Amino acid sequence: MQALAITLLTIDTIVMIVLVLLQSGKSAGLAGAISGGAEQLFGKQKARGIDAVLHKATIVAGVLFFVLAFLTAYILG
Repeated sequence: MQALAITLLTIDTIVMIVLVLLQSGKSAGLAGAISGGAEQLFGKQKARGIDAVLHKATIVAGVLFFVLAFLTAYILG
């Protein structure tokens, strides 16, 4: 059971890294990061197509990562 939990956690970690690296950058530099975050917060700029799919998949992988991390800690502890 320990090996299965660690293996699933490792696979999820690799998937999450790949998903983050596949996403396109929104802006360059510090000023772009601040204004890009504000635009995204207020809904002026919505992700479309593959970026939306990658964003949702990253959220799912992140939630799965935390669940698997707590499960692994519970099993090993």
